[in-house]
Amino acid sequence: MGSNGAQPGSRHRTAKVVEAWSRPCAAEIAVAVLGGAWKPTILQKLDRHGVVRFGELTRMLGDPTPRVLTKQLRELEQDGLVRRTVYAEVPPRVEYSLTDIGRSAQDLLGAMTTWGAEYSRWHRNRAESR
Repeated sequence: MGSNGAQPGSRHRTAKVVEAWSRPCAAEIAVAVLGGAWKPTILQKLDRHGVVRFGELTRMLGDPTPRVLTKQLRELEQDGLVRRTVYAEVPPRVEYSLTDIGRSAQDLLGAMTTWGAEYSRWHRNRAESR
């Protein structure tokens, strides 16, 4: 159950996550939850910087479109990895931070980063040897 009370398969879940829940492979669930434009980088930035506002996160990421960043943050929030805190102030202040389960993904993201660098080198060497 997500932090918003959504069960796997509810209308609040992304289609890939819903499909992954029906499979026995936990790795597919992880890929479905963590896969997406900017998601791994968002999680790594929040881990490094703690509580971050939307504009700060946009600059840290290299200026993704607001629409794309909002979509990814909403999905991460719905999946329970990111906490969104809204303050009743003028102008409005919204902050994002990792939940405990979001922090628990950091070792996996680090391993994915290492593997991605290794794969990139392998692919580059393969292309150069042709």
